[in-house]
Amino acid sequence: MSALLVPPSRVPQARNRGFALRPITPETYRAFLASPDGAALGAGFLQCPSWAEVKEGWRAQLLGWGPDPEAGELTGVALVLLRHFPGTRKYFAYLPEGPVADWSDPDIDGWLGPLLEHLRRAGAFAVRIGPSPAYRRWDAARLKPLTGPGRHLGDVLATEVDPLGTAVAERLRARGWRRCGGDGNGQDGDAQPRHVFHVPLAGRTPQDLWAGLNQEWRRNVRRAQKEGVEVVVGSAAQLPEFYRLLGITERRDGFRLGRSLAYYERQYAALNAEEPGRMKLYLARHRGEILAAHTMITVGRRAWYQTGASADHRREVRPSNALQWRMLQDAHALGADVYDMRGVPSTLDPHERAYGLLRWKLGTGGQVVETLGEWERPLGGSANHTLYRAFQAYLNRR
Repeated sequence: MSALLVPPSRVPQARNRGFALRPITPETYRAFLASPDGAALGAGFLQCPSWAEVKEGWRAQLLGWGPDPEAGELTGVALVLLRHFPGTRKYFAYLPEGPVADWSDPDIDGWLGPLLEHLRRAGAFAVRIGPSPAYRRWDAARLKPLTGPGRHLGDVLATEVDPLGTAVAERLRARGWRRCGGDGNGQDGDAQPRHVFHVPLAGRTPQDLWAGLNQEWRRNVRRAQKEGVEVVVGSAAQLPEFYRLLGITERRDGFRLGRSLAYYERQYAALNAEEPGRMKLYLARHRGEILAAHTMITVGRRAWYQTGASADHRREVRPSNALQWRMLQDAHALGADVYDMRGVPSTLDPHERAYGLLRWKLGTGGQVVETLGEWERPLGGSANHTLYRAFQAYLNRR
């Protein structure tokens, strides 16, 4: 899917203090992300132009703002996904984990206002964003002894509260934004995980990473090595096997991602066309059989463990621990500052099934990070407010 470029006649001029907002080409967008100023903003893979190729059923816009967007003089960019609301000519605008902007700018209206006005003129009745600043962090060492029946992350004093995240949340509320899923432990309203798990890599040696694993993780990695588990980087040809294992994992662990094999094939092709090696498929083999498969994505100085799958049998040889240890080392060798293991549940109750995922990731010695989550608001006009309420009701019925 190519980016939808709005005709110049429909693009608001939005010029002030040498500022302009414009549709830009994928090449200009990628060049900004690769520049020192763009890289400092820490864009995630969901804000790369290639993600527009992954999402079926959405139209896409690539937007940039700054002194001269067409010439590549930018201070921020956004991949906007537009979903048509049936029976209307209107769209719901979604910026997954975006926009890529300087959220520390106290005058966020200087770029956020023109962005919203552009989306309104492009036919959007409401918009959802995912600001990048963190909100709270909990070290693994703090959480491990504080588990218990009915307990959640919000019941534990955070290791760190990010002042920028707090300030951004206050600014958004003051401008009429609503945090999806509210401010409690739940995150049902978020499309992307609100709580994620980070393993810091910057300034650490491979020996530091090994020492950061708990005893159980080190024992499991050694067990995999002793049993002869082989970890290799696969190719698109192994995606069907990954997808088969994912189906087994979903049935075993009681969740359903709802993705097709074609989705992962499209994702692998699009991300690697944008940058070779951006998405990798890691395989754990034992006695010639693939027992587990995990995917990793890298953008700039960040790496993500995106999706994992494993067989039901021979779990005692610990293929998933072997995979993650290899992926951690590879992310470190690539120069990533952070290895993001993506979503974790907010429960600290060992009796809840979901806690097992958190417990497994805590063993790497990283941090649970509560992001600001996703925020929504209708765009100006009573008709858009009415349509937004109808859209919420439509989503609740699906």
